Amino acid sequence: MFLKRIIYILAFMMTSTNLVVAQEENSKEHQINLFTGNFDFSDHKQSALLVGFQHQNENLNRDTFLGNVSPITGGFLTENSAAYVYTGVEWNVDIGELMFTPSFAPGLYHEGDGKDLGHALEFKSEVQLSYSSSDNTNFGVSYNHVSNASLGDKNPGANSYMFNFIKNF
Repeated sequence: MFLKRIIYILAFMMTSTNLVVAQEENSKEHQINLFTGNFDFSDHKQSALLVGFQHQNENLNRDTFLGNVSPITGGFLTENSAAYVYTGVEWNVDIGELMFTPSFAPGLYHEGDGKDLGHALEFKSEVQLSYSSSDNTNFGVSYNHVSNASLGDKNPGANSYMFNFIKNF
């Protein structure tokens, strides 16, 4: 049942992305990142499949002392009905056909039937390495750590890895 819902969500996101791409031909102002992977792979009792979606608007990027920074917004669901929605910033470091992308995003976490992370406010730190297969498409891998920075009574954190499909339009 859960896998069927995930397939419907992914199909909807891909269809929506294609419609938006058709409307904004070659503008390349936006980036959509669809990802799937393993939530909290380091805790074998709580490990779960995850699927997610992230949006980046290239028009809002800024050159700072940290490099070129742009805002991101996204979220993911796990097979245990845990959910995380976030907004933050990412840095895109172009190294030829590869792109190195660290990011930081505070967000809201809902435990569902999944892991209790100790607080509703959680912080996601992530690194991603992606390969540019064309001008508009990248494939990548990423690792993130979600933690509440000891705001709650407990702070077990969660380590996850994902496979990414990134589309610029």
